[in-house]
Amino acid sequence: MDLDADGNFDILSGTYSRTDAQPMAGLFQVLYGQKNGAFKQAAVLNGTDDKPLILPTKDPKEFYHAICTRPFAVDWDGDGDLDLVVGNMTGNFYYFEGLGKGRFTAKGEPMLDRHDARLRLIPPKPDDPPPGHGDPFAVDFDRDGDLDLLSGSERGGVQWAENHAGPKKPPALDAMKWLIPPDAELVQECRPNEYSRPAGATRVWVADMNGDGELDILVGDAINLISPKEGVSESDFKKRFADWNEALKDAFAKQPAEDASEAEIEASSKRISDLYQQREEFLTDDRTGFVWVYIQK
Repeated sequence: MDLDADGNFDILSGTYSRTDAQPMAGLFQVLYGQKNGAFKQAAVLNGTDDKPLILPTKDPKEFYHAICTRPFAVDWDGDGDLDLVVGNMTGNFYYFEGLGKGRFTAKGEPMLDRHDARLRLIPPKPDDPPPGHGDPFAVDFDRDGDLDLLSGSERGGVQWAENHAGPKKPPALDAMKWLIPPDAELVQECRPNEYSRPAGATRVWVADMNGDGELDILVGDAINLISPKEGVSESDFKKRFADWNEALKDAFAKQPAEDASEAEIEASSKRISDLYQQREEFLTDDRTGFVWVYIQK
């Protein structure tokens, strides 16, 4: 997108978190485009107060609301300027109003809060927290003239919040709902030949991929593909991996309470760390991801 309206394409990115300042917060960085097609070095995006744009938090201890920023530049309010719609680690969304030529208001306003019972993606359960990792993509998905909001999540799948405002009106989003439901159990690792559908940590893009006039959805994911280490037989691998999984479950089940002594906490952490080192004796893993295409019919 041309963020600063100078006629050149720019690259906008979020970040996990800054490390040289407190409180922890993900910044926004821009590689401004030049006329020759090259890009300038990444620069932190500041607000109108000349300070880095960061997501608002009520309590510094709740820094996880301000990290893992995922910005999407779009004219959200219909005034002709690019605004920022931003996701975060907890899966919520915020809005920074654009004032033209790459300038944005310093304070981000909440848009959708997945921790609000009225805005849950799925019927709430006591042990079922809302999906995290907001990944906004604004597009008129239902072709009614206003911008809807789509998102991936750490749990997988694709959600969307329908906008009922109508053309040229302030957005009025519904609660998010599943557009492409994730699997009942999040698959984080598997054998290469078992990988047949998107996993977790989904990221979305919307485009007409086959030129039929319908909007299709591209979904990126993350997966850990595991295989027997060289010299380890298939039968030995299956047994050792099953035993290892049971040992890991037991280690997590025996984790000490929050008020446990420092020695107990360190011992528990060491047990889990040792188990992950042991698995390297019989398997290799490849942390990777793929892009899947859902064609709309």
